[in-house]
Amino acid sequence: MVSTPVTSITFEEYLTYDDGSDFHYELVDGKLELMNPPTIQNFLIAKFLEQGLDAEIKRCSYPWLGFRESGVRTGRNKSRLTDLSVVTLEQTRELLNALAVFESPPLLIVEVVSPESVKRDYRHKRSEYAALEVPEYWIVDPLQGKISVLLLKDGFYEETVFTATQKIGSRTFPELAIIVDQVFTAGNLS
Repeated sequence: MVSTPVTSITFEEYLTYDDGSDFHYELVDGKLELMNPPTIQNFLIAKFLEQGLDAEIKRCSYPWLGFRESGVRTGRNKSRLTDLSVVTLEQTRELLNALAVFESPPLLIVEVVSPESVKRDYRHKRSEYAALEVPEYWIVDPLQGKISVLLLKDGFYEETVFTATQKIGSRTFPELAIIVDQVFTAGNLS
């Protein structure tokens, strides 16, 4: 069993932290938090969404890229790992030869909820992403069969919930044609 250090570390130390394992950590208030590996269902959902968003980026010739499991700095000594994020080519160029931890807000972040991430995805990341001014944040919840799309307005997120046969409404991808059921079917290998 690998234990995380109890001492505080800075964001800069986090970027170079290596405990010799393949474990992934988020930095929360200077403390390392071990991230459990995602379930296969979560991987499948994230992959489906990544492929759908990549296709839309290509179709619309947007100067953007989608990344799974990239980091985003959300505070002085805070960094989160996203399930999926969409960033500009310029943001990508800035990190071309560095770790994939974006210090400027992605255009869109998607988190896929798992039993141990409910509070983190719905509460902590929601407030941190709003403070960072991420314009759009999706909470994909296979536990409840819903996708919450949060759009930043005046420093706070306004939430719209999509379920079943509803098409996901996105300000970033206004012509996106993904139905909620398609997302959850992808996670069930159906």
